[in-house]
Amino acid sequence: MTNPHGTSAPAGAPEVSVANRRPTNMIAGTIGHFVEWYDWYIYGLLAAVFSAQIFPSHSAFASLVAALLTYAIGFVVRPFSGIILSPLADRYGRRVVLTLAISGMAIGSLIIALTPPFATIGYAAPALFLVARVLQGISAGTEQQSAIAFMVEHAPPNRRALFGSFSNMASGLATLAATGSAAAVTAAFSPSAVETWAWRIPFLIGGLLGVVGLILRARADESPEFTANAAVDQEAAPAKLKSLLREHPKALIQAAALSAPAVAYYTWATFLPTYANLTTGRNLSATLAGSVIGLVLLVIIVPICGALSDRLGRRKIFPIVGAAGMVVLFYPLLLLLNVPGFGIYVLVAASGWVVLGIWQAVYPTIQAELFPASVRVSGIGFAHQLVIAALGGTAPLIAASFVGAGHPMLVAVYMTVIVAICLAVYTTLPETGDRGNRATVAPTDADVLGVER
Repeated sequence: MTNPHGTSAPAGAPEVSVANRRPTNMIAGTIGHFVEWYDWYIYGLLAAVFSAQIFPSHSAFASLVAALLTYAIGFVVRPFSGIILSPLADRYGRRVVLTLAISGMAIGSLIIALTPPFATIGYAAPALFLVARVLQGISAGTEQQSAIAFMVEHAPPNRRALFGSFSNMASGLATLAATGSAAAVTAAFSPSAVETWAWRIPFLIGGLLGVVGLILRARADESPEFTANAAVDQEAAPAKLKSLLREHPKALIQAAALSAPAVAYYTWATFLPTYANLTTGRNLSATLAGSVIGLVLLVIIVPICGALSDRLGRRKIFPIVGAAGMVVLFYPLLLLLNVPGFGIYVLVAASGWVVLGIWQAVYPTIQAELFPASVRVSGIGFAHQLVIAALGGTAPLIAASFVGAGHPMLVAVYMTVIVAICLAVYTTLPETGDRGNRATVAPTDADVLGVER
């Protein structure tokens, strides 16, 4: 008799099924995902605070650009790790890769928290930040797709979208926690204290939370769908990547389009408070607090829409409605920021998070269902990480450049054009949702697992 980890159970001991341990595995996946993205988002939110201390320059704006360039480096690394390491998750398991990913993210956060300022160690300070962002980029490059596959494959047959939505719910909670931490620090300490040392507190918390996530993931079970597929699939990792490119080109394009609205997500998550501060003179602490209120809606909407899609289907409602909402709303929302008042900022932030939440809720599960288990992590990782590197990581930098050039409304135009292209691709998506009590799997997996189509 073997246990879910594949080792022999003691004689006479009851066997614990993966289904019985499903809540434990979901907690490990969700909390780990939360920690990963908390560490990721806090940098973008506090870049305007620590930039002058770590990246001193002739102006505050130039220091901010240098800090955001370093932030973007993490995105540049992501596709390389996503392409190279994702096939390892398809070959050796999701749990192993997820455990390694959270380790790198936590180490990177601790490096940022503990690096002395430029005035103390000179160019070693920005160099250490660069090392930290590379580590976090490698970790993030393997996290998203591995977590999606892990959660969807652990889901009950008719709850795949709900469980798949937990990854983005965790991401939303992480954005909420990061924004809340940034708001709390800027409100609790004087501006001079925040700029000199208090900005380090959220990074230190993130590093310590990473240790908790590491322990939980190390104790989680491998997904049953991967385990069943791995028993008959011994293809090497490089061969899996070749099979992916040869056999699933359309699915790769569709998966990339599902991820591309991240340009709006990263702008809303990491730059909207700074955008409002730079363009309208709003207090940064107030804008961070306003974003927290809006993010609460995102966290509520994502699992609700995920559960609804298990009953109503996926393609016909959620990606299309979410993307259409972004196209219609982004420009007038940013224009509305010219009206003074805290309530106006909350309305803008919350409205953006509502349409982003509708899009976010279901796209991870659709991506997982576009690929068979044998190349699932590779497929999502290849498409998602390339798009995120090109559009997500550069979003705050491009937005800052538009603002610096005196054309802030081009931020809305840029986001709208990209999302509109994605919207056109969504009309080609297959309806992967299943209203019956069975898993929706790709044909090659159905043959392996014996699922009746």
